[in-house]
Amino acid sequence: MGRQFPPDDAVDAAGGGDDRDALAKGLTEMLEEIGAHTGGVYRLSPDGQVLELVVMEGLPREFVQPWERVSVTAPIPVADALRDKRLVWVSDEEDMVRRYPALAVALPYDYSLAALPLYTAAGDHGAMFIVWSGAYPPPPAHTRDHLTAAAAVLAHKLQDFAQSTPSGRKDTGSRAPAPLTDPADVLGAMVARLPEGLCTMDVNGRLTYISPKGAALLGESPLRLVGAQPWTVLPWLDDPVYEDHYRRAMISQRPTSFVALCPPDQWLAFDLYPSISGITVRINPAPMESQALTAATVPIDVALPTRTGAIYHILHLASTLTQAAGVQDVVDLVADQIMPAFGAQAVALLAAEEGRLRVAGHRGFPPHIIQQYGRLSLTSPTPSIRAMVTGVPNFFESQEELYKIYPSAVAPDDGMAAWALLPLIASGRPVGTCVLAFREPHRFTVEERAVLTSLGGLIAQAMERARLYDAKVELARGLQEGLLPHALPRIPGLAAAARYLPGTEGMDIGGDFYDLIRLPDGTAAAIIGDVQGHNVTAAALMGQLRTAVRAFAASGAGPGEVLFRTNQMLTDLDPGLFASCVYVHLDLRRRVARLARAGHPSPLVWHPDGRVEVIHVAGGLLLGIERETDYPCTEVALEVGSLLVLYTDGLIEVPGTDIDDGLTALGARLVRDGDQHLDELAENLIRSAQGARRRNDDVALLLLRLTAEPVP
Repeated sequence: MGRQFPPDDAVDAAGGGDDRDALAKGLTEMLEEIGAHTGGVYRLSPDGQVLELVVMEGLPREFVQPWERVSVTAPIPVADALRDKRLVWVSDEEDMVRRYPALAVALPYDYSLAALPLYTAAGDHGAMFIVWSGAYPPPPAHTRDHLTAAAAVLAHKLQDFAQSTPSGRKDTGSRAPAPLTDPADVLGAMVARLPEGLCTMDVNGRLTYISPKGAALLGESPLRLVGAQPWTVLPWLDDPVYEDHYRRAMISQRPTSFVALCPPDQWLAFDLYPSISGITVRINPAPMESQALTAATVPIDVALPTRTGAIYHILHLASTLTQAAGVQDVVDLVADQIMPAFGAQAVALLAAEEGRLRVAGHRGFPPHIIQQYGRLSLTSPTPSIRAMVTGVPNFFESQEELYKIYPSAVAPDDGMAAWALLPLIASGRPVGTCVLAFREPHRFTVEERAVLTSLGGLIAQAMERARLYDAKVELARGLQEGLLPHALPRIPGLAAAARYLPGTEGMDIGGDFYDLIRLPDGTAAAIIGDVQGHNVTAAALMGQLRTAVRAFAASGAGPGEVLFRTNQMLTDLDPGLFASCVYVHLDLRRRVARLARAGHPSPLVWHPDGRVEVIHVAGGLLLGIERETDYPCTEVALEVGSLLVLYTDGLIEVPGTDIDDGLTALGARLVRDGDQHLDELAENLIRSAQGARRRNDDVALLLLRLTAEPVP
């Protein structure tokens, strides 16, 4: 039977001792209980915007350096767990790639992960993550309950720690089980007799023991090797590829191996056997066939490779920036994910436009500083301009360092004490500057400078893509707004309301359209449709379709004839896009609706007695597929007060659910609210779609209600 977790009052009464040690001990006990090899606890900053890693067990903190401080909005498991108040389970590497691609790029190993929120009755305190080697499917209910109970215990310990320790104080590192450094004499003698070399490494990659044979094979003194990471002592192992094997073994907790060339011509095979306390490494001369491999040569004047952790840090940030569409997306990603990763408190993205700097976005700077940046011309002798013009990043670790070089620098009173000015260079030309600022003096290590310098190029490319995207969006939106009706006509005997909602993904535009047309002799026509695509072409084609329908309707054609002619026009144009639509002809005197449908969702009718039914219209193919397509007409009798609901599929489609469920939900809302005023009902229906976290499609809605008003 597993360890029982005490009730909340027992936790509260425990107290005493060092709060950090109590938190670390509680985490270690939980890892042992559930069979995980690594875990970490984040606490929530006082402003509720950032998660800070305070305790980590099992792996070096270097492995999670990009995520030491993360925004609560970041797309990573611990942030999702805190925001959604739920257990987040990532069952394997494939699951990680699908749900958290940026994290998968940075840690491409075989492991499973769980994240849980840490909160008590007093509020949110943070989140935690747990790592197992290999793949695990989502756990059963009793395991979930066990993890939740463990998280409740740690939440109280984290609350005690947060109350006793100021935010921002960093832990000194992960607390792993102490490795054995002095093997017993018998074991040492046995190892010395083996023909192969053996060594042990702690969780930070430092050698804690190496056999005489192992040191001889590596060609180095044991005194220099023990206590050091091998890639820092042996130049021929100072390659990210080799360090990556150590990281892979520690994270996946599975054996791995590789071959490396020990100068001048000796190939060695390394077999790594990991555990939560470190790694045992077996070293042997490689088989003869491996010696046929050619060694990669590095010019003597080339700098040593950047550490693997830094490379993965850059990969993570690069994959994060690929998610940005518009300029504001770039600003938000830099502020929410990149800024916390480096511990910065403010950021400004400055873009060069028409001889001046424009503030594309900012976070953390006071308004008057942003105004000063916005007044700079490209000839101003300031560090932000100089970094952009020269293409050389500037790092100022203190105010004294900045003002010694730039006495009149912008931001003398920005409240910051250190700055990184990254030139944004895209396609060989300067496009702006990224300013990262820190409230306290900040020492920029060589590795951090290298990562930030690379990051400047990534941000520049993302900014260039985003500016082009924004320009296309502005053009498409203007086109779409000009083509949709600005107001619905006033028609006796008919009340109408319409709404349009852009999607949340893509260009935020689309080909959804609607129209209401007043016709002679007490009749009217209505159409709603959806052109395939979310771009300028779709918006333009939507305008052509709307114009064609108006023309055919005014000529007196019936519903089937209107769609038949519109389809022929579309196939003749051959735009490479298709469209769906429903056309309705309303005889307001006889109170009869005649409908034709082209691959579009079926309309709904709300009756005055509260019933809601789907109008099953025998439809034809989508417009633009086959030129000679018939569109049958369906006639429906209506009564005063009846409500005809026309919509596009964005209203009923929810990612991950069946569209029939969405249609059922829409019908249920109409049963409940169908007698509301049309504008109020339209707002309620569109608000339910607007609340969706992800909406791939735009939404058009047209509500038509027959009234008792006399029809001339």
